[in-house]
Amino acid sequence: MARPIVAIVGRPNVGKSTIFNRIVGDRLAIVEDMPGVTRDRLYGVGEWLDHNFSVIDTGGIEIEGDSELLKSVRAQAELAIEESDVIIFMVDGKAGITAADSEVAELLFRAKKPIVLAVNKIDNIKRQDDIYEFYSLGFGTPYGISGSHGTGLGDLLDAVVENFPEDNEEEYGEDVIRVALIGRPNVGKSSLVNAILGEDRVIVSDVAGTTRDAIDTPFERDGQKYVIIDTAGMRKRGKVYENTEKYSVMRAMKAIERADVALVLINGEEGIIEQDKHVAGYAHEAGKAAIFVVNKWDMVEKDEKTMKEFSQKIRDHFLFMTYAPIVFLSAKTKSRLHKLLPVVVQVAEQHALRIATHVLNDVISDAVAINPPPTDKGRRLRINYATQVTVKPPTIIVFVNDPEMMHFSYERYLENKIRAAFGFVGTPMRLFSRKKSDDE
Repeated sequence: MARPIVAIVGRPNVGKSTIFNRIVGDRLAIVEDMPGVTRDRLYGVGEWLDHNFSVIDTGGIEIEGDSELLKSVRAQAELAIEESDVIIFMVDGKAGITAADSEVAELLFRAKKPIVLAVNKIDNIKRQDDIYEFYSLGFGTPYGISGSHGTGLGDLLDAVVENFPEDNEEEYGEDVIRVALIGRPNVGKSSLVNAILGEDRVIVSDVAGTTRDAIDTPFERDGQKYVIIDTAGMRKRGKVYENTEKYSVMRAMKAIERADVALVLINGEEGIIEQDKHVAGYAHEAGKAAIFVVNKWDMVEKDEKTMKEFSQKIRDHFLFMTYAPIVFLSAKTKSRLHKLLPVVVQVAEQHALRIATHVLNDVISDAVAINPPPTDKGRRLRINYATQVTVKPPTIIVFVNDPEMMHFSYERYLENKIRAAFGFVGTPMRLFSRKKSDDE
């Protein structure tokens, strides 16, 4: 199920990054007392009252100025506003309402999205009166908060989750494979969509799928039903996104959340860049099946070693996704396009694969016999049994005498043995250690 998206928006230097860190519980954003330091949107996951939601930390919106940096920050913030379900509009309680705040407020009024007004730097009870002037911005109740002390966040987040959209997402049957195409600009996402759909023109229709402006395109090929999960305007308004400095990752994340399989597109002509890792990382962290699709392969000068060398580069750059198969193709010429959907079917099946407990434990027992668990201060990790608790992605709990003794290297060893036995091609695996209770 797709998570609601919350964007933190405001002029520079009001404390957005500090509040972002408080909500996601990690210092992902750069916190520095300098306007414009958060230049790109940053993303994290927050949790409040049993709600999981994505959080965007935007660069400060500076309305005036024509520098390329300011244009980029403004475009990034506008994209974040467009993609979000709820917006936290942050202002500075010490500074009061500034002309820049009023300009940002006008931009937010046009967004026609739920706005929750957060007045930061209300660091003590004496400053509570400073929030009242912010009623004049027209967004209802201002919530006084302190990023440095963490006070007031509970009331703020209560107001945020109250504005989450009702979940009326269209569900598809278990027999439908949901596919998301993700990648940085100019890798050929739109061309690949058109190439897949245009092969036999078996597209059923374009269906508005959710309240979050997704466009789902169902089609059928060789008896298998698929749906390409796309966000509104990928093909219609693509240039608006693609011309910004950085790819609108929130759009990709919304598609990833609802997908079974993520196609991570790489520009074969340009090669791999750092941004490719970021985009692929979202699919991995979301636990989705994944395939690397190297597009524009027709544009690459190659010999008999080129494909092998490029595959090795992918493995070297994406060490965290060694499970993902690689498909080389050209959306433009449709060369090797026929190889893609069979791999999609394979990884979707592996993503939903469930292993019987007794079979899984036979593999674990053999692995332990070959390479016994390590000892720590005379104590040895003892593995009692393992069981798969869920699929999509396959998630296995290993019951042990002391979870703290399960070193990540031994955990990786067990994962490798499980993969060797059962495949799990194209899908991440989750392996957790849990202490065996007396009644288990």
